[in-house]
Amino acid sequence: MKVIQMGVGHLGTNCYILYCEQTSKAAVIDPGGSAEAIIAEINKAGLKVEYIINTHGHADHVAANDAVKQATGAKVLIHYEDAEMLTSAERNLSIYIGGGMVCQSADRLLSHNDTISIGNIELKVMHTPGHTPGGICLLTDSLLVAGDTLFAGSIGRTDFPGGSYSQLIHSIKENLMPLADDVRVLPGHGPETTIGWERTHNSFIQ
Repeated sequence: MKVIQMGVGHLGTNCYILYCEQTSKAAVIDPGGSAEAIIAEINKAGLKVEYIINTHGHADHVAANDAVKQATGAKVLIHYEDAEMLTSAERNLSIYIGGGMVCQSADRLLSHNDTISIGNIELKVMHTPGHTPGGICLLTDSLLVAGDTLFAGSIGRTDFPGGSYSQLIHSIKENLMPLADDVRVLPGHGPETTIGWERTHNSFIQ
């Protein structure tokens, strides 16, 4: 498995392109803007994008869904509790930062413990509510794509509509902290980290 990381959109969201080296099949995770750059990277690597996966429904993680879908024919996947955020500028918060933005509805709604196959890669869906009701992380081998659930030394915001601090802490402790120390964590913003480092140093989850 290979990972391409891109900083996209006005808020510097981490967009990840995960792909299977054997089949060139790929998934784009959180295309939150900069659609042309994402599409160019896909074409440069010669990838066949099967899925666009949103870790949650905020605008800075979904803004380029439609453009990437149009260019690749990929299916859009999101947890069922965040599905309405794709089609509501109020719920995805874009209405509050100017203009308002909506996307097409998802092609597949996800639930906890679902699996997503990308060539020879299998992603496990972990429902980790707290930042949003339908926030998810994606686990494969020793790699966790964490969305806005867990950051390096921090956690996702919980002061937006639908957020819950206690729920987010519970999600992290119950779902993420049992993972091995060497699991790499690819967050929705900022630098990558590891489960072991966060277990020892993250003051929010001590």
